[in-house]
Amino acid sequence: MERIFWEAVEENPIIAAVKNMEDLEKCCSLSDIHVVFILFGDICSIADIVQKVKEAGKIAMIHVDLIGGLSTREIAVEFLKNNTEADGIITTKPALVRKARELSMYTVLRYFLLDSMAYENILSQQHSVHPDFIEVLPGAMPKVIHRLCAEIKVPVIAGGLITDKESVMGALTAGATAVSSTNHKVWNL
Repeated sequence: MERIFWEAVEENPIIAAVKNMEDLEKCCSLSDIHVVFILFGDICSIADIVQKVKEAGKIAMIHVDLIGGLSTREIAVEFLKNNTEADGIITTKPALVRKARELSMYTVLRYFLLDSMAYENILSQQHSVHPDFIEVLPGAMPKVIHRLCAEIKVPVIAGGLITDKESVMGALTAGATAVSSTNHKVWNL
């Protein structure tokens, strides 16, 4: 039976973000990891990468912006839906989130919180884009995450610079629903 994204995050709020085959093999061997953010691959390898994640019984979320050979247009989401077993996408592009939602895929809209303008973009776009989750980077900003979680209705995933138990707990205590990390030590917390 396929695990639902929300339930998987609720069961374990630590998401493994993988950037190479070594990371993929490691996270697939960990029974406590339920969601995998795929941050690597190309149009020739992505189906096999997703298949490994699915065979391990995990939810496969592809960061569509990072897959070599894919455009940043909606057709890329259709390609992933039709040619892989991916459960959903991660992207910085609102149009791709809309397309993925049309195709009944899970969606994570990623933002880089560099300044107050980026923060304001989150507040304004949450009403028009409707992703399942918003991921904010860097995630090691509990004060900002707390403020953001109080102002938006979309669950927040904190990612980037999540390197230890302290940063995980800081993000979760501030209101993040989950954290994503490429750090193997964090996956084992």
